[in-house]
Amino acid sequence: MDRLIFTSLSQATSGSVQRIQITNDLANVSTVGFKRALMSRSIPAKLEGPGFGTRYQPILATQNDIINLSEGNHIQTDNPLDVAFNGQTVLGVFSDDGSLAFTRRGDLSVSQDGFIETSNGYLVSDENGAPITVPAGGTVNITADGTVFFNTTVAAAGVVAPQPIGQLLMRDASGTLLQRRTDGLFEEVGSNGQGGDFATGPEAPSLSSGVLEGSNVQPVEVLVELMDYYRSFETQIKVIKSVEEIDQDANRLMRVS
Repeated sequence: MDRLIFTSLSQATSGSVQRIQITNDLANVSTVGFKRALMSRSIPAKLEGPGFGTRYQPILATQNDIINLSEGNHIQTDNPLDVAFNGQTVLGVFSDDGSLAFTRRGDLSVSQDGFIETSNGYLVSDENGAPITVPAGGTVNITADGTVFFNTTVAAAGVVAPQPIGQLLMRDASGTLLQRRTDGLFEEVGSNGQGGDFATGPEAPSLSSGVLEGSNVQPVEVLVELMDYYRSFETQIKVIKSVEEIDQDANRLMRVS
């Protein structure tokens, strides 16, 4: 009888990771560039040891928040510093501890110190692993391959041709599994929070300028998954209560005999 109790309890416990993923996805429906996690599913695992010859428990193969890089809806803004990354392209940024990580947020801006950064304050890296500095007195635009151009007008000389000032660090992650860090940035699976670069995939990284990518979370789909989770959880609790009642009835029968 204890086998059924522990199996149901294990399933209810491992399902809490799925609940956290779903509620996090739902909370970020309107977050620019947010990416869903690939759903964690429980798998049966055989327990070893005396008395466990026929016992299997549902466990999670991994609890890493693996990123689903499918594209979200594009929002036209016509702001030259708003970019949406095509395919499975990701952008290199510097986290708070200075390590290199990646993001899909494309709502960029120039900080008061003259650096290009994301709207949540992470400095954007160039191909050489350094922040991109923008001179004062002009505007910036970014081409499809990630080249950053500085545009300025000089009264005496008229219009000066745009000058390249940097190249965004972009990588194609189609051949790399990325996981979400505690700060919301992405890193290659196995980096253990240390971040770092990874080899770009076979597709050429690219972006679309004047456009923002919305979240790839579909609210209706996530709500259905959340309902399914709670139904599954309720079923497991009912099983545990039923087994407890059966066990109590068996104890009463033993006392009567």
